[in-house]
Order: sequence, then C-alpha cells, then structure tokens
Amino acid sequence: MDKKVTVYGTSTCPYCIRAKQFLKDHSIDFEDIDIGINQEKAQEMIQKSGQMGVPVLDIGGEIIIGFDKPKIEIALGL
Repeated sequence: MDKKVTVYGTSTCPYCIRAKQFLKDHSIDFEDIDIGINQEKAQEMIQKSGQMGVPVLDIGGEIIIGFDKPKIEIALGL
C-alpha cells in the first residue's frame, strides 16, 4: 500500500487502541502520534480535521474521525 497512514490519538483512548490494532491486524504501517504528549501535533490534527476528539486517521490525505471501520477499509482499499 502506498498511502501514508497517520493515527492521531492518546495512549488511554480505547478507540485509538482499536484503530491501531485494526491496522496492525491488516499489516498496515502507520505513524502513531500521541497528541497527549505532543501539542504541536495536536494542533496539526485539529487543523486537518476540525476536531479535538480522537482518534483521527489520515489515510493518504483522507481524514477519518473516530474508529469508523467501514470508512477505514474503503480508504485503505481492503
């Protein structure tokens, strides 16, 4: 897969953990950004998504808010 995948989340968010596990289960490499410890990346996430809630996934420039499995599958071409 040639799309860059980024997951913005926190270490305590259950939906973030599920989203990351879903990607791991499908052998998809992703950048894991913990916005709880990185304010700069938190601002980047808000600018991209207009949201303060997590997780936010950036899949090849497509922004998906929350662990929306059907949307993630479509964006990844699964």
